[in-house]
Amino acid sequence: MCRWAAYIGRPIYLEDVICRPGHSLVRQSHGAQRCHTAVNADGVGLAWYGDRPEPGQYRDVMPAWSDSNLRSLTATLKSHLFLAHVRASTGTATSRNNCHPFVVGKWSFMHNGQFGGYDSYRRHADALIPDDYYQHRKGATDSEALFLMALAEGLETDPAAAMSRATAKFETLARDRGTAPHVRLTAAFSDGQRLYALRYASDDHAPTLYHRWSDTRGGRAVVSEPLESDEEGWQEIPAQSFCVFQGDSLTVTPFNPAALRAAA
Repeated sequence: MCRWAAYIGRPIYLEDVICRPGHSLVRQSHGAQRCHTAVNADGVGLAWYGDRPEPGQYRDVMPAWSDSNLRSLTATLKSHLFLAHVRASTGTATSRNNCHPFVVGKWSFMHNGQFGGYDSYRRHADALIPDDYYQHRKGATDSEALFLMALAEGLETDPAAAMSRATAKFETLARDRGTAPHVRLTAAFSDGQRLYALRYASDDHAPTLYHRWSDTRGGRAVVSEPLESDEEGWQEIPAQSFCVFQGDSLTVTPFNPAALRAAA
């Protein structure tokens, strides 16, 4: 599985999350500790917000630890809100179009996890993406398909409900046509004003998700793994949760796509 990190708060250099900490995202790319896959070498990506509504985007297939462009960018870019991802493929090709974060308009999105047996129902998943959003389908991952489904389900107006409906549709496909584990999922996404994150699984093994507020930086990191192993203040997000981060506030509500499936 992949590893990712996001930040919202006062502007900081991206390297303060991605490269510099003792267990930074780059360090996790070749030494993840809370993940079945210790090495995440199938690409790296960034999405960051500045003065314009649409985020900047950088993606490449280099392993994060050997990507000199990544280190140069993160050392010179400052942002109040950014997403970063290192990829471990669960079956789709190692290509730039399959690297996270994905961007459509002002929205950015990244995902860690799996939908069991995705290759066996990929065509059916693509069929659930309306034409207005399918034009944005550049790669072949389940992650990008989930993002586009959520946009079509109303991400703009109700992010939690849109993600729940999109996840429920994917879980139905996984149960009907795929294999167990049907869904293991953490995701982070943003509209440039708020940072959203969720943690969910159809079994008892949801991927890890943590957050920490820093008074010194005036911001919050939201991550797959804590950025320092001996640093206090890291809090784990419970499974089956949807989070909204804005300013120094955090709202956590239940996330239960299974209820939608049961009601369908």
